[in-house]
Amino acid sequence: MSVQERKERDRAERERLIVATARQLAEQQGWDAVTTRRLAERIEYSQPVLYSHFRGKREIIGAVALQGSTEMAAAVRAATAAANGPRARVYALARAYLDFAERNPAVYDAIFQLDGGLAYAQEETPEPLKDAFAALLECLGEVTGEGVASGLFTEVFWASLHGVATLTRSGRLPPEDTEVRVRLLVDRLPVHAAEGGLNGGA
Repeated sequence: MSVQERKERDRAERERLIVATARQLAEQQGWDAVTTRRLAERIEYSQPVLYSHFRGKREIIGAVALQGSTEMAAAVRAATAAANGPRARVYALARAYLDFAERNPAVYDAIFQLDGGLAYAQEETPEPLKDAFAALLECLGEVTGEGVASGLFTEVFWASLHGVATLTRSGRLPPEDTEVRVRLLVDRLPVHAAEGGLNGGA
């Protein structure tokens, strides 16, 4: 390994450590607790070293958002791949999405609530964000129905899931009814576009 390759490897490892530490601290104490000073203390780097990787907290939030988007897309695809039939796949998608939001609240906020300096719904939107949306579209495109743009339908369904996730977490919706809400949402998909029911079928 050349000196340059070793430097690049070490730099990548430092960035991974910074992002992992920021995630851990945010999940434990919230994003307000994530400061460059506290991160530097936890990872035992000087603040100038940290700033050589990220210009500040905003860029760290963006890095966490990109990492989280990749993880969420993988979780959604794994869940829908195991389901049998269009409606069952949509139900699996909804559960995987809400489970991710519940298990990773700080990461979810980094993706959808906080300013990480990332462009959304634009040509320059980073690939992990585009891929997270694509993971939803791949499944929801099956049940969009005629006369409706699959992208718009996916946006509306996604907005519904986001509402359930955020309102439940904030205490506006009782969590014990989450399963009922998901079933209400999925069961109202057009029957001709989502045959098979929640328990399977093609």
